[in-house]
Amino acid sequence: MSNKIILLADDDQDDAEMFCEALADIDQNIICHCAENGDEALKMLKNQDKNPGVVFLDLNMPIMNGWECLRQLKMEERYKNIPVIMISTSSHKNDMEAAANLGAACYFVKPNSFNDLKEMLGLITSNLEKGLTEALPNLEKNKYLHVFL
Repeated sequence: MSNKIILLADDDQDDAEMFCEALADIDQNIICHCAENGDEALKMLKNQDKNPGVVFLDLNMPIMNGWECLRQLKMEERYKNIPVIMISTSSHKNDMEAAANLGAACYFVKPNSFNDLKEMLGLITSNLEKGLTEALPNLEKNKYLHVFL
């Protein structure tokens, strides 16, 4: 099995550690690159030979928030086809609509439990090699994920 590459941009260190721990429990072949803000995420992407299978962007981060990072990703030819999943503790409909309008594949409300996070990430990562964009509509049954495709 080949390595699956994921990029996470989240300034909350506890959330990022829980995210990476959940991924490690799901599949040892997953490589998770973590950035503390959108600017750092874009720099990390530029230094990688291979694009990640998916980018997770927290909405509210210092220096460059998830909204601005999403805008820049969707403007650049090299990155515009990478599925981007916006993540937040907010379940406001306005945030979900804004994410959809900016080109996010879906919006992920951060769950409160480690097991719920692991379940959701398991569904997402199991579809990376098959084509996440095609699989996302089938995953929307999960209460944490809102798909826009």
